[in-house]
Amino acid sequence: MDNNVSQEMSVPVEGVAGGGTAYGFNDAEPLKQSTDPSEVPTADLVNVWCMPNTVNVGSQETPRALEPINLLAARNERESFQIAMRPKVSWAASSPSGIVQVQCSDLCSSAGDRLVVGQSLKLRRVVPVLGVPDALVPLDLPVSQLSLFPGETSVIWVSIDVPTGQPPGQYEGEIIISAMKTDGGGSSHLAKHEKDQLCVELNTCLDIMEPIEGKPMDEVVERIKCASSSLRRILFSPSFSEFISTNGSTDMMEEDVVSNLSLRIKLRLTVWEFIIPVTPSLPAVIGVSDTVIEDRFAVEHGSEDWYKKLDLHFKWLLQYRISPYFCKWGESMRVLTYTSPWPADHPKSDEYLSDSRLAAYAVPYRQVIAGDDSRESYLRKEVEILRSKPHWNKAYFYLWDEPLNMEHFDNVRKMASEIYAYAPDSRVLTTYYCGPGDAPLAPTPFESFVKVPNLLRPYTQIYCTSEWVLGNREDLVKDILDELQTENGEEWWTYICLGPSDPHPNWHLGMRGTQQRAVMWRVWKEGGTGFLYWGANCYEKATVPSAEVKFRRGLPPGDGVLYYPGEVFSSSSEPVASLRLERLLSGLQDYEYLKLYESKYGREEAMGLLEKTGVYTGPERYTLEHRPIDVLRGEVYNTCRPS
Repeated sequence: MDNNVSQEMSVPVEGVAGGGTAYGFNDAEPLKQSTDPSEVPTADLVNVWCMPNTVNVGSQETPRALEPINLLAARNERESFQIAMRPKVSWAASSPSGIVQVQCSDLCSSAGDRLVVGQSLKLRRVVPVLGVPDALVPLDLPVSQLSLFPGETSVIWVSIDVPTGQPPGQYEGEIIISAMKTDGGGSSHLAKHEKDQLCVELNTCLDIMEPIEGKPMDEVVERIKCASSSLRRILFSPSFSEFISTNGSTDMMEEDVVSNLSLRIKLRLTVWEFIIPVTPSLPAVIGVSDTVIEDRFAVEHGSEDWYKKLDLHFKWLLQYRISPYFCKWGESMRVLTYTSPWPADHPKSDEYLSDSRLAAYAVPYRQVIAGDDSRESYLRKEVEILRSKPHWNKAYFYLWDEPLNMEHFDNVRKMASEIYAYAPDSRVLTTYYCGPGDAPLAPTPFESFVKVPNLLRPYTQIYCTSEWVLGNREDLVKDILDELQTENGEEWWTYICLGPSDPHPNWHLGMRGTQQRAVMWRVWKEGGTGFLYWGANCYEKATVPSAEVKFRRGLPPGDGVLYYPGEVFSSSSEPVASLRLERLLSGLQDYEYLKLYESKYGREEAMGLLEKTGVYTGPERYTLEHRPIDVLRGEVYNTCRPS
């Protein structure tokens, strides 16, 4: 303490002479400052920080420090992270706090190799579903604009797909965020009469264009000219004059926005030599309801538009390392499943089933599209064709879901025997979580469940059991495997659905990100050779593509839904992924990392790595934080990369 300080100086006390924590004490400058983005750094207007892909970043997530992003990815792998933004102040006169522009650069290596924006690097906005961040809606690239709202955190999901042939090395780039200046009196401040006029003009364009299907070509051309004229009149009206330059271009030069006031996120990606296998090591077969597609998109079963819709969904889902099958449910849980909607002798079937990204495919027990052949004749013809193909080893029949009594089990046996009459080397998959309720196979329910292979043999080769049955008892896996004849080609697969519930791994909406990713850690640790999930698009019935997605009553939110119709969020027909689908993909990629480590050091060492890093010990003991995942992946990188 300085003894020369005057003793007459008053000691600041809260509430006395403006001292202590009282507002305004000792303010040297007025608090008021400019919020003009052309004068103030974006960092003074917006909090920006980054989060791992396993975190559910909600609208009330509090800001953190912004740090550079360092990622590791193998070739043929997708890695991702999140950018969160929360306005500090409002700088727009309208309802949002303001608008930010997000611009990406390519990621470049010192050798001149690139990961190109829009091809490898993509941005999607995280949209809440039932208040939980889940839908990933694509953003325009390389430049997008987003509105930020007071008191809300907005999130962008950044993903990088590394091609199989990408040269290993360090890749660097940046994501630039710039607060945008919004001038009063522009299109965001239209008077009511101006909005009414615009609405009339745009409706007129729709009236002109909507009834053109089936019209003569000259009439279509005339309608297009008329609509173009109307749109041009709207575009050059005073309402949009602020966006039109002297040469009529509406493009805004990126450099007009990006300046030394912009905020730059540095991104570094290490691409290493390992190539994630194109054909997944784990067949993850996931159902897609054709009935839901038919209802929502108003396509008739077997029509040209029906084939187009199924083709769109099938090809889109392959990027997630899953093997989709289409399904239609019948009575008593009988299910018709098929990977290709075309018959086996159709060229499209060969294209589908030969795709190296497909690890397994479902063969229909009967015709998908009604024809003149009897069921027996159709089945014989299909298996004869498929058995002659090199991809036949990927084939399976899925006939009945979760049989509950002897009648159900007898039906499985009867249907399978018909298949074996034409193809003795066929594989039949049966899902179950119990033995027959009306004829117990053992004194206790679990013992009866374990004895199911004795009831189904030789009419099933893939015994697919619910993870719910195991609870947190991993030791029970041995009881299941002891009943299987793996030397005769029998396999053990697992599935999740309604259960297991929290805290066990599953894909229900609102579960922790690591909990969703842990589904595949569990599969690897327990030693299953395949995985099934009953539905990816099984929401409530709707007859309009853009109708709100509602989860099915009686099921946990998110159960049976891993992606959404694109039309719900925009004019695009491309499906919109959920965060949970992305975490499924991350889990399948983790599975390949563990397989690589196991191939070099043995299963016991790989098991030890999974546990000592704290990533996964059991269904109730897995990491809640992201860092252990990075540690595990980094250890695989350090010990398995070429020296």
